[in-house]
Amino acid sequence: MPNDQPLVIDENKRISRHEEVKGAVESRVQDEIRQTADGEHAADQAQVKVVAGQLRNKAISNVQETEVELDRARTLARVSQFVDYAFYVIYGLVGLEIALELLGARQASGFKRFLDAVTMPLLAPFKGLMPDPAVGSFQLMLSYIIAVVVYALLHLAINGLLRLFVSRKASV
Repeated sequence: MPNDQPLVIDENKRISRHEEVKGAVESRVQDEIRQTADGEHAADQAQVKVVAGQLRNKAISNVQETEVELDRARTLARVSQFVDYAFYVIYGLVGLEIALELLGARQASGFKRFLDAVTMPLLAPFKGLMPDPAVGSFQLMLSYIIAVVVYALLHLAINGLLRLFVSRKASV
């Protein structure tokens, strides 16, 4: 699905940055411990160990937080895929209804009756919203076109809301 690519790319970037930061912190802590432990007094060495322990704990805490964020991002990406699929089904059904009305499909047809029954809950709020121009049995359902636009806006809003929960909060 095309909407999933930004989430996957963002997740991969976040993992890559996380690994870089983790490696840099570990390397820095080890270098400082080596440099200080080689030429300092026992009191300074104890202080270095305390600072190194604090840095290690902070790095571990950061790794745990990142893991939680990545798990949440994966879950919400899966929810977003489900939402996309549901809306694509709605777009397909409503689009088919519009096309059949535009081409003048017979109301007595079994498929048309089935499609009307399935799309009735989706299109009922929009029936009669706009005048639907007709020429003979051909009818342009402007109300249904507005329904597609409203469902597209709802789709965008739901995916935008899901992205709010995936984005990492910035510290100020």
